[in-house]
Amino acid sequence: MTPPRTATGPAVPKKRRGGRPGGGELLAAAVGAVPGGAARPGQQQMAEAIERSIASGEHLLVQAGTGTGKSLAYLAPALTVDGPVVVSTATLALQSQLVDHDLPRLADAVEPVLGRRPTFAVLKGRHHYLCLARLDNSVEEEPEDTLFDAPRPGGGTKWLGEAGRLGKQMQRLRDWAEKTATGDRDELDPGVDDQVWRSASMPARECVGATRCPFGQECFAEASRARAREADIVVTNHSLLAVDMLAGRHIVPPHKLLVVDEAHELADRVSSAAQAELEPQLIDRSARRARPLLRPELAERLTEAGDALAVGLAEAPAGRLTAGLPPALREACTLLDAATRAALESIGDIKADDPDPVRKQQAKAALDELSTTAQRLLEEADHDVAWVEKPENGSRRALVVAPLSVAGTLATHLYDERTVVATSATLALGGRFDTVARALGLDAPPPAPPSPAAAALATAAAAGRAGTTPPVASTDGSRAAIGTVPATEGPGWTSLDVGSPFDYARQGILYVAAHLPRPSVSGLPEAAGEELLALVEALGGRTLGLFSSRRAAQQAAELLRARTDLPVLLQGEEALPLLVRRFREERESCLFGVMSLWQGVDVPGDACQLVVIDRLPFPRPDEPLAAARAAAVDAGGGSGFAAVSVPIAAVRLAQGVGRLIRATGDRGVVAVLDSRLETARGYGPFLRRSLPPFWYTTRPDVARGALERLAKS
Repeated sequence: MTPPRTATGPAVPKKRRGGRPGGGELLAAAVGAVPGGAARPGQQQMAEAIERSIASGEHLLVQAGTGTGKSLAYLAPALTVDGPVVVSTATLALQSQLVDHDLPRLADAVEPVLGRRPTFAVLKGRHHYLCLARLDNSVEEEPEDTLFDAPRPGGGTKWLGEAGRLGKQMQRLRDWAEKTATGDRDELDPGVDDQVWRSASMPARECVGATRCPFGQECFAEASRARAREADIVVTNHSLLAVDMLAGRHIVPPHKLLVVDEAHELADRVSSAAQAELEPQLIDRSARRARPLLRPELAERLTEAGDALAVGLAEAPAGRLTAGLPPALREACTLLDAATRAALESIGDIKADDPDPVRKQQAKAALDELSTTAQRLLEEADHDVAWVEKPENGSRRALVVAPLSVAGTLATHLYDERTVVATSATLALGGRFDTVARALGLDAPPPAPPSPAAAALATAAAAGRAGTTPPVASTDGSRAAIGTVPATEGPGWTSLDVGSPFDYARQGILYVAAHLPRPSVSGLPEAAGEELLALVEALGGRTLGLFSSRRAAQQAAELLRARTDLPVLLQGEEALPLLVRRFREERESCLFGVMSLWQGVDVPGDACQLVVIDRLPFPRPDEPLAAARAAAVDAGGGSGFAAVSVPIAAVRLAQGVGRLIRATGDRGVVAVLDSRLETARGYGPFLRRSLPPFWYTTRPDVARGALERLAKS
């Protein structure tokens, strides 16, 4: 991922006219305050590009590899903008990193330069904050509508001991409410079960607003918004950013600059925010909540609609509904639509003299959401996808609807009246930015043929003459992978790849087991298991296994436990944070798991020197949204597999491969046990160009030899 051609700024940071410090000076101060901190070319390049975007109003896509220091690269120039700057992240881990480490350190470092200490705030969804009105009402709630009556994940009712445990948690929550200054759930230690928290928090749709609420002056959520309006930098998450866009941009404070970190996750989070579902249990709870406000016959109509939905879901197979709603589900939605409309009309508007406006708003909000979802499903619009969800554990059944695409939503709402900087380590798929740009709602040009220089470089690489010294002997079947990403631009936006400080071609090998048969059965094929065993034994553990299914991970764990003495940690057998800590501390251990490990593990050093991926992470054929989007492309004359499935696999694969090199001293091998990465002429090169430029080989002896040398070092 070497940087493309760009206009570089001055080497020495300069003050702006009028004496106000620029982003370069603020970045230099921040880097200088870090023990052993040193300027990183990619970090400086990124900060300069952001300053240019701030000045021009042009949106910017920045691919910044691991180790670039991209957080400081966007936080420093953000402090040159008047008014709040919003930074959105996909994961709590990055949000915590910014709030607990990066921003406090930055504030300390730049205070002498700015002449004041910059401020920052965290903005989360309303349900993340304790609601005093809900907590007060929970004392008087009917027993059948409290947390003790909520269905358990596996079905059934609670036993007395569990109810007592939850009751103790509820009392601890009340005690905490008397002393917390923020009401932020993340500050409650130890935490409480989700059921307990739901009984003391308020979703945004159920809130009556501060002016109508008897606790409006003490509202923790409103206080967090007030702090955000006054801060220099506001840190939020993609889910709340998505809700803000869909709700008309009135949640996040007005701002001129939005930085979207982990931007490869944004479209999926917006899609999730626009998703809706119907569950029999949800209808039942809504009916019970509204019953005190309704005539008995109206409450009974809601119950009948919930029963009809339960019958329809029992009859319908799981999966996408390609021929419209089955008759039983259509009837259930029709009954629900009519029942909720009648109930809402009966309840009427919330008035100033209502004795309990909070409870009335809760009932109305639940009914309104059910009505809207039922109407949306009955409409069967071309821009929506509907499916029946039935998890294998039988925990719940639901009728779900989601948008076919959110690119139009993003084009309309993401970029209006603000400059957007989108950044991630995986934005350039197949060596280009245009795929992600289109997914984010930007007009992107069609792919262009490679330049003569890029073509010559690729030819040299394929011949094993890439001009870098490999970590193993250069032999037939081995070559340096190429990660050059040229700049792409479209109307109102441009892109930049600042590369990474890591020397991937010297630090790691990408080994593709091209001799293995093409994967055809679920689970772990016998040949792939033997290949895995040979690689792990060559290194002596220290292996992170990323598998396409729980069955494959289980089979791999059983194989190694039966034929080696190495400690094998399997996701699901213990809490994930505990497994990761053991993997980091136990030198010979292996950690095997599924998709949540592909992004959630950060183990620098020699604890992880082999990352094994069992097969290319294409979406499953039964993933409703991906299947519907691919079908829509096919119907338009394109290739749904190439346009939808391959980019999804590219992002997932890049995230998984990225688990290996986390620091400048890391070394190791990524082994992909799926021959298609080498042999598939159509998408194999695209996927390889989406990865860091490791030294590339298809020879098992080269990979094993490198691992054996690592084991001895």
